[in-house]
Amino acid sequence: MNTTTEALGMVLAMGVVVIFCRALPFLFFSRGEHKKGAGVFLDFVERIVPPVAMTVLAFNALGGAFRDNPRDGLFALAAAIFTAILHLWKGNYLISILGGTILYMIIFPG
Repeated sequence: MNTTTEALGMVLAMGVVVIFCRALPFLFFSRGEHKKGAGVFLDFVERIVPPVAMTVLAFNALGGAFRDNPRDGLFALAAAIFTAILHLWKGNYLISILGGTILYMIIFPG
């Protein structure tokens, strides 16, 4: 069992780490300028990382749904397809995500 002093020390350490992680991007890019040589890399990261991250999250969500119960996976797949179609049609992330979520909530029987 931890003492009160140890618990406060751990909370303080975790708080410092969280604040540092949140503030680091703002400190690193404070002037909005890319440092020489880093511009090409940062442009690549800004262009590639968001779609890759969304793809990984989508496959992870669908894979988990199909692994747990294939029937439930079909509902998740239908909502994902609807979300993609809605986004291609409207081009708005918020409308697409809300539309897919609402459809999933309506059609999912569980």
